[in-house]
Amino acid sequence: MTVALMWEARAAEGRGDDLLAWAKSQKLDGVPVRRETFRAPQDRVLVITWWDAAYDAELPELPEPAGELVTRAVHRWRFESVERV
Repeated sequence: MTVALMWEARAAEGRGDDLLAWAKSQKLDGVPVRRETFRAPQDRVLVITWWDAAYDAELPELPEPAGELVTRAVHRWRFESVERV
């Protein structure tokens, strides 16, 4: 089974590039099948990691960034793959 972990944060005003650099530099305890980093308006950063694991497996996740870097707590979601196209 493939599990995708999504991590999304919104940077403090003017700190979008800093948050993006911070997210890209974070190492995980383990190597995902795939990892992608995205940016969006309002200085949001999204990181998705894909793992070959059960849905409820204990998997490494990106931590919370330092408080001055973000405007709110990180949002996290977990999804399982249901179909391959």
